[in-house]
Amino acid sequence: MPLSKNEGKILRSIVVPSENNPQAPEFPPGNPKFPATPTYKIIVPGFSNVWLKDESVNPTGTHKDRMAWEIVVTYRDFLLAKRRGQLRGSLPQMSIISSGSAALAIQIMLRRYHLPNLKVLVDSNLDPEVHNALKKIYCELYETDLGKRPLAWSEILTLTHNPNGFDITSSDALDPTTRFYDWMSYEILNNSPDYCFIPFGTGNLYENILNINKREVTTKHHDPRFRGKVEALRQCNFIGATSNNPKTKADKLYSPHLPFVHYSEQWVKLYRYAGFCGPDSDVLLTKESYLDKAIELARSQGINCEPSGIAGLAVMLQMKGILPRNKKMLIVNTGKTKIPLS
Repeated sequence: MPLSKNEGKILRSIVVPSENNPQAPEFPPGNPKFPATPTYKIIVPGFSNVWLKDESVNPTGTHKDRMAWEIVVTYRDFLLAKRRGQLRGSLPQMSIISSGSAALAIQIMLRRYHLPNLKVLVDSNLDPEVHNALKKIYCELYETDLGKRPLAWSEILTLTHNPNGFDITSSDALDPTTRFYDWMSYEILNNSPDYCFIPFGTGNLYENILNINKREVTTKHHDPRFRGKVEALRQCNFIGATSNNPKTKADKLYSPHLPFVHYSEQWVKLYRYAGFCGPDSDVLLTKESYLDKAIELARSQGINCEPSGIAGLAVMLQMKGILPRNKKMLIVNTGKTKIPLS
């Protein structure tokens, strides 16, 4: 089935310069560059070599914009398949479970390219400001008690009235642990830190970074984007920062259920044993008192972040007593969601 005039226009508008050429990056769309976001030195008392990877400069303020772009690229794949006659009918809609930032980033990107609106399953207790912001940008919202039990992908599609669509939350076919944040992972790894502190919500970012680190420390044929030091990255300790506190300020790191996460204690243990990462790599619970200290420290240096985004710094402060003071520390700030005013 040939593309309609409108579909052809949409396809031409989704420009992917390359999948992995650092001289022809794909993000952010319209003004791609590599690295797409800055890394700069910050002051943390007691340490001499601390750096911040700052994702707050992204279009909607967080690293979720990178994931949103990959969803648009998936629609490009759909349109190419339709042009070849492999896909019939209209483009499918996507569903997702979200507390706000991912849905906002994806929907804004979908609107930019005139693609189908996002169907979003939110918790019944979602912040009214976030709820209203998502409605204003034409997300199709559906509410449920997300704390009651984990949901299968089929249930997510049912609850969002999307029987012919796809659930972003669960789909391995979208390659969430190698594709959503691959460019970002290279930007991080190219710093060759000794310790890397990463917010851990869905786990996709942490898994992405470790999976790409595994690839680069075990191959002789490096990706063109890779500029890191293999020996340093084999020893790099990747520390995830999460929370099991339903009342935490880092609300995007807490979830009563993570049914689609690949990370487990056994997963990271195997990576440590095989030498794909440093011996202290792990995901740790963030204590609220250190989260408060991290927020204050970030504020004092003009770092744009929300509690969830700066949780890596909180865990670093939490570990201060056992960390070497002169090693290179990299804090990943996943940013702060920009709520649209209209």
